[in-house]
Amino acid sequence: MNAHVEIDMATGLVHSVVGTAGNASDVTQAHALLHGGEMAVLGDAGYQGVAKPPENTGKAIDWHSAMRSGLRKALKKNRPGV
Repeated sequence: MNAHVEIDMATGLVHSVVGTAGNASDVTQAHALLHGGEMAVLGDAGYQGVAKPPENTGKAIDWHSAMRSGLRKALKKNRPGV
């Protein structure tokens, strides 16, 4: 089972929770978590591409998701002096 949780950045309070089967990806549940007042949304690497599905396009939200760990590791190898 997965618990997808929306938390207010300013207060730390939980706005919504959606429970799904363990094989449901995070990005498919993003629209169900939003309450309509968001200006920015932060997510882990599982939320990459969240702005692309039709239910999320056209929303005035700044979407931010973490870089996948494999890409981050590759970047470290390419930096001089690291």
